[in-house]
Amino acid sequence: MGSSNRRWVMLGIGMCAQLSSCVFLYGLAYLVPVLRSDEGMSLAQAGTVVACPTFGLLLTLVLWGAAADRWGERKVMAIGLGLAGGAILVGLSGGGAVWLGAWLAVAGACSAAVNAASGRVVLGWFAPEQRGLAMGMRQMAQPLGMVAGALVLPPIGSHSGFRTALVFPAVLCVAGALLVAVIVRDPVRPARAAGAAEPGSPYDSPILYRIHGASALLVVSQFVVVSFGADYLVSDHGWTATAAGRLLAGVQLVAAGTRIVVGRWSDVAGSRLGPMRVLCAVNAVVVGGLAATAAIGGPIAIGFLLLASVATVSWNGVAFTAVAEIAGSAWAGRVMGIQNTGQNLSAAAGPPLFGLIVAGPGGYAAAYTICAVIPVLAGLMTPRQDLRAAYAVRPSNNTSAPNAKRSSPSPLLSSSPMDNVVGNNSTGSDAK
Repeated sequence: MGSSNRRWVMLGIGMCAQLSSCVFLYGLAYLVPVLRSDEGMSLAQAGTVVACPTFGLLLTLVLWGAAADRWGERKVMAIGLGLAGGAILVGLSGGGAVWLGAWLAVAGACSAAVNAASGRVVLGWFAPEQRGLAMGMRQMAQPLGMVAGALVLPPIGSHSGFRTALVFPAVLCVAGALLVAVIVRDPVRPARAAGAAEPGSPYDSPILYRIHGASALLVVSQFVVVSFGADYLVSDHGWTATAAGRLLAGVQLVAAGTRIVVGRWSDVAGSRLGPMRVLCAVNAVVVGGLAATAAIGGPIAIGFLLLASVATVSWNGVAFTAVAEIAGSAWAGRVMGIQNTGQNLSAAAGPPLFGLIVAGPGGYAAAYTICAVIPVLAGLMTPRQDLRAAYAVRPSNNTSAPNAKRSSPSPLLSSSPMDNVVGNNSTGSDAK
């Protein structure tokens, strides 16, 4: 297989691995009614059990990222997914909410391996001019996993019960682990000279901190719009829950596609953070329009809800690409783990807090108004660093394969596409 085709195979397997973990992590929520019926749990108990995988995920994202930096992507993804599938099956073998929740938390902790390592596979195999597109495709796995979970798990649960339904994501995780173990090949990393020191931390400047912070802010608006969209349509516009769910599921597929478009835009522009700042402004305008029309009422608010559901998820891929490129291959796993942790914490905290606001006198109009201000703050926090300098000095020879040789002596370039960025070797003079 040629190196040009192989990189797309690596991307495809990375997407499959990410999707299998997302079906488990985000599909559980669609089984809450069956969980309550089969296991005799209260709504609070069922909600806690469903949240256990995310709790486990948060505890281990950075650790798995460090493991990927140290031992490679293939081993980490295969071990993590295999352990996740096994933990789900162990959880199904016992009874009681505590036993089930504990093992689902373990499974979530193991599945975190994919979040850190699959991004490294993409970044290591693709050169900068295709990396945004590739990462955008990889980031599609999350909404696709949510849609797959929504379509597959409830019918299995209704027909055969909650525990039978959970066998499906367990088998997916094990199958994903086998695919990774057999097919994935780690990208070649740049060799360090004998006696050379370990690359220093990329956190010696505020750039990564600012991107992490901006991303965590943007996730709040994203999850508030997505999480409460169905309830807004039902409570304020009289839709049925089924109709609202179908509409928003279709919109999520469109939103997933925008990550590819934005990724390609960043490749063509030669910048990750420029498009991210533009999208902050777009989010502010669109969600602001949603807030205004929600206050006024009428069907136009539904149009703004759909636009906001797309706009608020579009930036995610370029943010991940930016932090990994700045980190370089020696730190990319840990940095993406930190990025993931911050976003998941915001995703967990946002809906409960905004639920209180929605229940107050201002209703959805007040909640959406706050969500319109948040992207403005994120835009101000996003650095003005531009990766054009690194693109300009790229050699003309083919560098899309991990073992490609670089002809340029520039210190910004190395034998790995992942290190062809403004990273530890940059003076930082273009970061403002």
